[in-house]
Amino acid sequence: MLETALLEDGGGAQLLCGKRNETRDWAVVNDFCARTYMPLSTRPLTRGMDPNATIRMLRIGAITFSRFCFGTPTRAEDFDPSSGNIIVVNTLRGSVRHPLGGREAIDTHPGDSYVVDCSRTDYWNLADGSDLQLNLTIPHALMEETAARWYGFVPGDELWKSRLVFGAGQSAWLALLDYATRSLDARHDGIGNALLARRIEETICLDLLRNWAGSAGLNLETGARVAAPHYVREAERMMTERAAEAPSITAIAAELGVSARSLSEGFRRFRGITPHEFLTAQRLDGLRRALQQARPGETVTAIAGARSYVNLGAMSAAYRRRFGESPAQTLRGARR
Repeated sequence: MLETALLEDGGGAQLLCGKRNETRDWAVVNDFCARTYMPLSTRPLTRGMDPNATIRMLRIGAITFSRFCFGTPTRAEDFDPSSGNIIVVNTLRGSVRHPLGGREAIDTHPGDSYVVDCSRTDYWNLADGSDLQLNLTIPHALMEETAARWYGFVPGDELWKSRLVFGAGQSAWLALLDYATRSLDARHDGIGNALLARRIEETICLDLLRNWAGSAGLNLETGARVAAPHYVREAERMMTERAAEAPSITAIAAELGVSARSLSEGFRRFRGITPHEFLTAQRLDGLRRALQQARPGETVTAIAGARSYVNLGAMSAAYRRRFGESPAQTLRGARR
């Protein structure tokens, strides 16, 4: 798996033809590292030793793939945190040593993957000289966007500061990377189909989040409530308790001492929805419970009016979208 990554596309055509793919010049290696990963420092572990480096790089969406080795035992350090990048080192051969925490370090071997967010924690590595890596450089911002869109919140530093090894051997993660690299098109120096590139980019970010969070002990499905700031959680409580009153978002924000814009941005970042969408869902849920618990003789109009609904047509349409039936059907079902 990944034997021909960044060497050939899925049809066997050679990638990166006519481009420099190897070098014995430290200046070229350092320039490649600065462009592909971020500014960093390198030094051979044997004084005066020249590299015998492989330097191949292609992008899929916003993710940079690189097939890389120094070709001599080397220490890389001083990775620039201002770059805002996450690095995933996938060891294809040889071994690479990485920090874990404190003074602890670990060697990755073929099939192992290591992830570090260089924008949140320091990083160094020691390559044994016989190694070969397929590396991914992923903007931290892209991972945040993916987490917010799919899980409704952005994890905190308990995730981003974790330096972890995941996968082993013929893992599903490596199979995903194999698929991604086979999808490259030699005619375009990347993936010709922009939509496919975007889908692969998103799938890689999601799978990395799953692996990373699992190793860090973070439950992405339930982590949003803990991660969200106090004013977002308080707004949720207030809107849930007062749903029948149909409070305005402006009034909720003012009571919490934040602007309506800040409240909206907080919900979008940590919940992936707007405050209005949250309140609408709470009001409809409350209406459904009231219909299910209706007393004999009560009507949809009366029950909805008591919960501050004025436009019954719009309410009914929203109710049907959410529950797959009309308010009247819910009411009839409660009386059987």
